[in-house]
Amino acid sequence: MKPDVPLVLQHSFGKLLLEVAPNLTAEYAVGNTSVIGLMMFMSAAEFERGAQLRAEENAEMRAIFEETGGLGLPGDLQKRLGAAAGGREASLLISDLDAENDRLKTLLIELQAALEELDSPPARKLGARIWRFLRQAADKRKLPYPSIG
Repeated sequence: MKPDVPLVLQHSFGKLLLEVAPNLTAEYAVGNTSVIGLMMFMSAAEFERGAQLRAEENAEMRAIFEETGGLGLPGDLQKRLGAAAGGREASLLISDLDAENDRLKTLLIELQAALEELDSPPARKLGARIWRFLRQAADKRKLPYPSIG
C-alpha cells in the first residue's frame, strides 16, 4: 500500500471537523479537535509542496549570489557567495532542504547588509531584487485555509 499523505490528512481533517467535533459536548474538546483538523489540512498542503518550494527558493538565492561579481564586496564574502552560487541540493529530504535554505538565507542577509554599505546603483538594484525575492517567498509560503461549505 502506498498512502497518499495529502489525501489521508485532508480526509481526516474532514472527519474531525464535520463528524467528530459536532458530536463533542465540551467546548474545549470541540476547539481542540478543530485546531488539530486544521493543522492536518495545512500539513497536507505543506507535504505536497514543501520540497519544491524549498528547492526553488534555494535556486533563486544561488542565482542572486551569481550576480554579485564586480560589486566590490569584501573578498571573504565574495568567495562564500561564489561557493554558494555553485552549490546543489545534497538531498530532497525536507530537513536537508531546510538546513540549506537556512544557510543560504543567512548568507543572503549578510549580502543584503553589505549591499546597503556600498550604496551604488548596481548594489541598489541587487538589493531590490533581494526584497522582491523575500516578498515572493513569503507569499508562496502562506498556508491555505480550507473553504468549508
